[in-house]
Amino acid sequence: MTEETESPESYLQRAQLLAELGRYDEAAGELAHLLGRDPTHAPALTMLARVHLAAGRAAEALTAAESAAAAAPGVVEPLVARGLALSDLERYAEAARTADEILTLGPDDAYAQRSAAAILAGARNGQLALNAAWRGVELAPEDPQAHLVLGLVAARLELFDLAERAYSEALRLDPELGEAQHDIGVIRLEQRRYAEALEHLAAAAAISPGRVDSGRTISDGLRRLVLYGAGWSLVATVLVACLAAGSGGLSRGFAAVAALGGALVVWRYAAKVPNLTSAILPGLLRTDRTLALAVYAVAAAPALILLYALVGTPWPLVLAITATAVAELAVFSRPVR
Repeated sequence: MTEETESPESYLQRAQLLAELGRYDEAAGELAHLLGRDPTHAPALTMLARVHLAAGRAAEALTAAESAAAAAPGVVEPLVARGLALSDLERYAEAARTADEILTLGPDDAYAQRSAAAILAGARNGQLALNAAWRGVELAPEDPQAHLVLGLVAARLELFDLAERAYSEALRLDPELGEAQHDIGVIRLEQRRYAEALEHLAAAAAISPGRVDSGRTISDGLRRLVLYGAGWSLVATVLVACLAAGSGGLSRGFAAVAALGGALVVWRYAAKVPNLTSAILPGLLRTDRTLALAVYAVAAAPALILLYALVGTPWPLVLAITATAVAELAVFSRPVR
């Protein structure tokens, strides 16, 4: 069979085989032959981008990925290669825009969601990355790569408890995942990259002088936030209710001061928990809804006390007492780790 009559699939198969053997230059040569016949062959351009990524040639990967995306607009795979190449080149803003495009193209595509999540995590876009990673797990709960990406995103956000659980689930689904960082080739390119990144993050967390156990630090921080915030609001609400029996005006004035004090207490302890509103609470709503609702209840209590100061009806006080009491019970009933 002459080169002119050989099918494109033959070139692609040989290139993939060579890449899996770590012979990236030869794989790129096979693809170059095919692209010489058809410069707009999108699968060949996409594989060429992945071969360059595997070989550590980010600039060449970006050129091939850009050509693939132009040849096949609206296809996810070339965009993933482009996003990974941009991340390797530390062009994070462009990588994040590419990830946004991937998310738009594949709202129900697990590969698109987890790939965009990994790109966004590398681009330091935490909340969007976490949302996309969770979406990838929801769409493909039995796919180890989905859990691996969730673990990677969580580790970048220093949500180490979540990262450990996600990685454990990925290992349960694919026991060989622990050796993925030693693979070569393009078939498991993303899996290898994610496993390497997660390993580096885990090592950095373990040796960080500022973190003995960040998962426990976060857990303790949330516990203090709920206990001290709820305790303040509960005592203040009872005092406001007692004052109301003698003087409604005095009670409402004291309520305004107490609401401000409660807000300051909540703010003080919330500031000690990194990424509380941007990452931890959204994650807790999926993994530990009871604790998440306790935190929200404590945050709402000063607002309810202030509402009483404004309107004078007792119902906000009743709601504040109920919310804080339930929040404290939720924390007291949890084992201390």
